[in-house]
Amino acid sequence: MQKTLVMKFGGTSVGSSEALSHTRQIIQDAKKNWSGVVVVTSAMSGVTNLLLASAASAARGDITSLADAESTLRDKHFSAAEALIADKNLRERTKADLDQMIFTLVDLCKAIAVLGEATPRALDAVASLGERMNLRLLTAIVNSSGIPAVGVESTGLIVTNAHFQNAHPDFKATEEKTKAALNPLLDQGILPLTTGFIGATPDGVITTLGRGGSDYSAAIIGSVLPADEVWIWTDVDGVMTADPRLVPAAKTLPEIQYSEIAELAFYGAKVLHPKTIRPILNAGVGLRICNFFNPTHPGTRLIANGRSNGKSNKPEDVVKAVTAIRKQRLITIEGRGMLGVPGVAARAFGAVASTGTSVPLITQASSEQSICFAVPSEAAKSVLDALQSSFTHEIEDEDIDRIWSTDDVSIITVVGAGMRHTPGVSGRVFSQLGNHDVNVLAIAQGSSEVSISLVVESVDTENAVRSLHKLIVQ
Repeated sequence: MQKTLVMKFGGTSVGSSEALSHTRQIIQDAKKNWSGVVVVTSAMSGVTNLLLASAASAARGDITSLADAESTLRDKHFSAAEALIADKNLRERTKADLDQMIFTLVDLCKAIAVLGEATPRALDAVASLGERMNLRLLTAIVNSSGIPAVGVESTGLIVTNAHFQNAHPDFKATEEKTKAALNPLLDQGILPLTTGFIGATPDGVITTLGRGGSDYSAAIIGSVLPADEVWIWTDVDGVMTADPRLVPAAKTLPEIQYSEIAELAFYGAKVLHPKTIRPILNAGVGLRICNFFNPTHPGTRLIANGRSNGKSNKPEDVVKAVTAIRKQRLITIEGRGMLGVPGVAARAFGAVASTGTSVPLITQASSEQSICFAVPSEAAKSVLDALQSSFTHEIEDEDIDRIWSTDDVSIITVVGAGMRHTPGVSGRVFSQLGNHDVNVLAIAQGSSEVSISLVVESVDTENAVRSLHKLIVQ
């Protein structure tokens, strides 16, 4: 029976001639051990930002920077083609395809300049070009190495709704299209390559899955085929116990449960896109996070909840990791008139939702006299304005005393499935913070007990993470 591996390469992994050469070697090595391999590629590093900056300038009526953008894109992609595609005819065809993509960017930006605005649909069309260009380049490079490969844009695989810039996939339609397109290639021993980050509506209009969505693309494709494993190639050895920039003693976790990585991905760990977990978990597909710069390192493997090779009485199996989200603000709605009044929370979060803001943390006292929640700092003003508008009459009647925001704070999250069965973990967490003079502003813990989240002053972020990390290594 054919065993299938889906590998996703991020922007750093495909960002230069040297990186693409290394990626080609990783693909060749994988082909020796797996009968079926599917590759998902991101845009070359820096390209998506350049594309979106060009669109933003065009929306302001300025297309003077387009020539520089064209030149940068050609230099970046053509230099890799010259270095890594030996066959002259294949190289020239690839460069012509890349040129066509660059001309498409110019046409889109000129249209945006005429209209004077960049709609979400237009931005998705522009942002998709980085992945689409790199698909053509990497497919030619792999073919040039002697591996038969075919590039298939994920617009023909992943079917989404029309929520441009953050589209949601239709998994049933995606499964049908993905199997129909990729299985015949895999059966013939051909390596399919596809684009991360993008999909299309049922009518074929290009959408994107949100920034960083290439991980999600790999998970979707891996789940619907279904593959045996999905490997995410990134620039670190796997999921670490903390950000090594904050904690030099941070270590790579050899394995982590789905529930734990879901918490870490949501609360600031940049190794994996938060949406990646669900399709992988639902399909029962194995997931491994690998270091592109250290491919022999085993990385981190995700395991089913409740399974572990370690002993549950070890500290590192209780608290697995500590992470931080900076640049948050706490919004508080308080007033004695809120006591026992139904619907206050619903109206509050309805107002927040109207601004398009996600809330990462909520806490409420049992007295019901205040609701406190966190939002990204840049969204705080619009959220406050929406709340003031929603509760105008309650404020006038003094049922609500005030709605206010803190200055910047950080959300610190302690993660570990072992906390669920270990008494006293919360006490150890707060004792540790108290011993290191860190004041806690708010606390939240889900019913799953896989994580404890707490809010601290921005200046206490590093001290809080370092002190809590000692609970893992002591």
